[in-house]
Amino acid sequence: MSYKIFVSYKYGDQAVCPLEEIEDTKVRDYVDILQDKLKDEHHINKGEADGEDLGDFKDSTIESKLRDKIYDSSVTIIVISKGMKDTALDESDQWIPWELSYSLKEHTRNGRTSQTNATLAVVLPDENNKYDYFITDNRCGDCACRTLYTDKLFKILRDNMFNQKNKEIMDCTSNKTVYKGHSSYIYSAKWEDFINDVNKYIDMSVDINSNIDDYNITKTV
Repeated sequence: MSYKIFVSYKYGDQAVCPLEEIEDTKVRDYVDILQDKLKDEHHINKGEADGEDLGDFKDSTIESKLRDKIYDSSVTIIVISKGMKDTALDESDQWIPWELSYSLKEHTRNGRTSQTNATLAVVLPDENNKYDYFITDNRCGDCACRTLYTDKLFKILRDNMFNQKNKEIMDCTSNKTVYKGHSSYIYSAKWEDFINDVNKYIDMSVDINSNIDDYNITKTV
């Protein structure tokens, strides 16, 4: 099935693994590959707003800025990169939190109400081709799990991870808390896994969205 997909990302972040034959690789170069892949799979790219000046951009004006870019989409992909968050700026002065907030809210236009988008996080490798700035894979006996360092994320993004109302916990010999199933509304996939099976992860996010009442969704920046 094809979907209308909005991609949110930090355009100029260069804290990513260099791509072959692309000097000074930045997140935008990965997004170019992603958008070509979405087109090949017959999905519709709804565009992005990164690079514009937010200025006094607040909740009261978000509809006029983003409605034509996000309103008609049903899936949002948040590209996580090592330098996506500018710690020198308030989160309310950065694009990604607002784009995610708008994607998660319901909006009515001309008698039609949009629903909360299915949302997926795609994690890019850093300069050393590693993901451990955000994801660490663990194995303890027969238990294979992973740790997500959500403290590195924007608040609205981390609040929508591990937010399942009734999380199922599995036993682990390391005495760590390990959740089973889809404990997060926003699932996180490594770039290398996602780009090799785009539809698998998009369908997963849509399936999670179909059970949205199982999650405590945070929709405001």
